[in-house]
Amino acid sequence: MSNAIPAGYKPQTSETLSGYLAKKLPPELNLGGMPEQWQVTEVGDGNLNMVFVVSGSAKTIIVKQALPWLRAGGEGWPLSLTRAGFEYNVLCHEAQFAGHNLVPEVYFYDQEMAVFAMEYLTPHVILRKELIAGKKFPNLARDVGTFIARTLFHTSDIGMPAEEKKALTAEFSLNHELCKITEDLIFTEPYYPAERNDWTSPQLDADMEKVWHDKEMIQVAMRYKFKFMTEAQALLHGDLHSGSIMVTESDTKVIDPEFGFMGPMAFDIGNYIGNLLLSFFSRPGWDATAEACEEYQHWLIDQMEETWAVFVTHFRQLWNEKTQGEAWPSEIYQHYLGHDAREEAQSQFFATLFEDTLVNAGMEMNRRIIGFAGVADFKLINDADLRAQCERRALAMARELIVNARLFGSMSSVGQFAKTR
Repeated sequence: MSNAIPAGYKPQTSETLSGYLAKKLPPELNLGGMPEQWQVTEVGDGNLNMVFVVSGSAKTIIVKQALPWLRAGGEGWPLSLTRAGFEYNVLCHEAQFAGHNLVPEVYFYDQEMAVFAMEYLTPHVILRKELIAGKKFPNLARDVGTFIARTLFHTSDIGMPAEEKKALTAEFSLNHELCKITEDLIFTEPYYPAERNDWTSPQLDADMEKVWHDKEMIQVAMRYKFKFMTEAQALLHGDLHSGSIMVTESDTKVIDPEFGFMGPMAFDIGNYIGNLLLSFFSRPGWDATAEACEEYQHWLIDQMEETWAVFVTHFRQLWNEKTQGEAWPSEIYQHYLGHDAREEAQSQFFATLFEDTLVNAGMEMNRRIIGFAGVADFKLINDADLRAQCERRALAMARELIVNARLFGSMSSVGQFAKTR
């Protein structure tokens, strides 16, 4: 993929964006008022892109623009502008299969400017911030489990015609730059003293040495890196964590799929479960009493269990009702082998997926504590000694998930083990 910058490309600012949008917005997208009266605020706090809130008298939208480099890394870390197109396309596919009740609407994409506009979500708040604040959401597990089931099933060989699946794989194979970031930051750099690693030092220095000499864990990590690079099972969000989900009391929206590509299903599920566990282990840094800490940790474990249960139930239902997809074809299982054989195949499938999910959860936990992009759950705990205590327990849990995933028979057993760390 070329890193060449189109001749017409220009990074937008809060001062220039209104004039650009006045020429580019679809006629049916009426913000209200004159462009010079629109309010434009840059709000991006992520690692990759510029993000603007644009408000007219009638409507507010979000506008994202890719920069020719990684925002968190500066000009010394160049990236292709085409990543904006991949994010736009993933959002379109996710909306097709999961619906706009779980995915924001997108309005237009400008390839030359690496810009797309999307729905402004209000009064939604980033889930990670709400988890840190100890808030609970009654529909969260149902919504996330449903989102994962629908997007993974309908873009896999189980639920998608083979020719469409191969075309989708070819389309997203070009997103190799962001895949390389994932390969480096999750599967490689945490397992040796890479320059970009960032941990709580000196409190965890000895713990890092143990990680870098843990042959058993590193061998598993390398095996799963290979799976990540070679198993094009379904279209992944690619970065499904609590910072990529926005919530209200009753609504859930999944955002920011710029890392989307065709990969192993367990990667998305594991990332989300891993972030729930990161929240679990951070609680002593946020709760005033042991009772409050234990109570919220219990809710987080319930979220893990329910999310997995909803995912399995919904995915299985889609599988049972499918009319296309070359894997486990209906012609064989409906008309010849029968219901029991299909259930057996599904049970084997989910058992393998569960083990892979736990390993990926452990990998996500390690990278967030050791690697380049930490999480606010830990980073905002001011007491470094307390932060390190929380992180050390999380590292112990991560190792167990990576090395001994096969020993956990259910998400409930994972939760019970977490309580003993």
